[in-house]
Amino acid sequence: MAELLVVEDDERIRTALIRGLRERGHVVTSVGTALAGLQRAVEDRPDLVVLDLGLPDLDGTELLRMLRAVSRVPVIVATARDEDAGVVAALDAGADDYVSKPFRMEQLEARIRAVLRRASSADADATLTVGPLTVDVPGRRVTHGGRPVDLSPKEFDLLAYLAARAGTVVSKRELMREVWQLPYGGPDKTVDVHLSWLRRKLGESATAPQLLQTVRGVGVRLAEPG
Repeated sequence: MAELLVVEDDERIRTALIRGLRERGHVVTSVGTALAGLQRAVEDRPDLVVLDLGLPDLDGTELLRMLRAVSRVPVIVATARDEDAGVVAALDAGADDYVSKPFRMEQLEARIRAVLRRASSADADATLTVGPLTVDVPGRRVTHGGRPVDLSPKEFDLLAYLAARAGTVVSKRELMREVWQLPYGGPDKTVDVHLSWLRRKLGESATAPQLLQTVRGVGVRLAEPG
């Protein structure tokens, strides 16, 4: 099961996509315009976006460029454009894969599985660097300025999740859902305590943040010191 965002202006096609994807166990939200799609992708952080290129307010390729400036969410383009140039432009703009309309739901589902597998594998194999901080994900090792940092398993999971989204504000609700695997969230205090422990081990504090920056009322961001 994945959380999917469908950006499609044709109501008939959008309804069919929602029904077909939900029947296959996915959680699906949908919008009919590019700008609404950008907003939902940034705010909701879906696992994958299914994107039509022929949108009424902006071309889907332009939306892709805007989305790639703020997010690494996987995107599958669903397009009626069968010319090679249009497909190449979408892939160059940041699409991970495409399907040509009309397509069967089985074809789209197979591509969703493949793209999500690639995204998961890329995250698992990554070594992430944010300023003086290096997070070796497969080795579960962290160094700060070349010095090893000893973290608990959950502290590591939290730091790795933030490092994979460096520069992006992540809500506490998302952290509870993705790091603690609590789909309906949990007490903010849990996140606050682990962030406090992380800050101490990284040699900083909430009053003098360097890497771990709290955005009041929104969440937390891991970013290079400004």
